[in-house]
Amino acid sequence: MAFWKKLFGGGAASKPAPEVVEYKGLRITPQPISEEGGYRICALIEGEVAGETRTHTLIRADVLRDRDDAAEASVAKARQMIDLMGEGVFAA
Repeated sequence: MAFWKKLFGGGAASKPAPEVVEYKGLRITPQPISEEGGYRICALIEGEVAGETRTHTLIRADVLRDRDDAAEASVAKARQMIDLMGEGVFAA
């Protein structure tokens, strides 16, 4: 029965797509990671540098119980990182 639910989308409602936040010319997409007991802070930071799309995945050790709280905290931490590093966030 699980096969049919996966195939035709039955069962639990799917999670809405994360909302992209524009900040100082960069895009932040919160992507909390499901962990035992909550969600780990995680966000994708994207931007154009020298005509090339660059990305950085921010992952923190912090785990929050609520997914929405983790998404908000992910955006806040990404903004903080951008404030501190600017485009240096993409440095290897």
